[in-house]
Amino acid sequence: MTYPVEIAPSILAADFSCLGDGIRAVERGGAAMLHVDVMDGHFVPNISIGVPVVISLRKATRLPLDVHLMIQNPELFIQAFAEAGADMISIHEEATPHLDRALSMIREHGCQPGAVINPATPVSALSEIFGKVDHILVMSVNPGFGGQKFIPGALGKIRELKRIRESYNHSFRIEVDGGVGPENVAELVRAGAEILVAGTSIFHTPDAAEAVRSMKQTADGALAQKV
Repeated sequence: MTYPVEIAPSILAADFSCLGDGIRAVERGGAAMLHVDVMDGHFVPNISIGVPVVISLRKATRLPLDVHLMIQNPELFIQAFAEAGADMISIHEEATPHLDRALSMIREHGCQPGAVINPATPVSALSEIFGKVDHILVMSVNPGFGGQKFIPGALGKIRELKRIRESYNHSFRIEVDGGVGPENVAELVRAGAEILVAGTSIFHTPDAAEAVRSMKQTADGALAQKV
């Protein structure tokens, strides 16, 4: 199964004083969705944004909102983020002992469920839920802060997920988040990544629209080589 490669700019790296301008720029560049990092200061050592910002984002764009919950007990907040306008909700395997239940809750609230694994968590930790998710997010940095260096071990996880999907006829997409930029886009796509989350490499450039456009062109070229 081959999916198109999609670029998901992470608003964590955007200038919140002119967030609307940033969103319009990545829309012009062909972004497929917006990645929204929600941090609680407990599961990860940082605090970012919550439900009110997602409500505002929903009013500001028609792009799908890929809401990444980096919070403890995420099942307590699924309904609120779904009602705020999330299209995709991803939760960490490490954040809840009830991953199966939480993923079912996400789908019941009309959103696409995704599971996330941190750099030290093996792919095998998700073995019981491969058939219950629409996407699996591989963290290629330790979550909590933008601008970190890519952890190369993520490539092996992406390849492993691709093999599992093909061997067992699953349909989840493979997403990667952390240290994604022009220098590794092609390698990530060749490994099997289909949703590329990028923050600093888009919003910390002179032209966010061109950064998205260039990244998508590189990704599409790498995908064509695979085919």
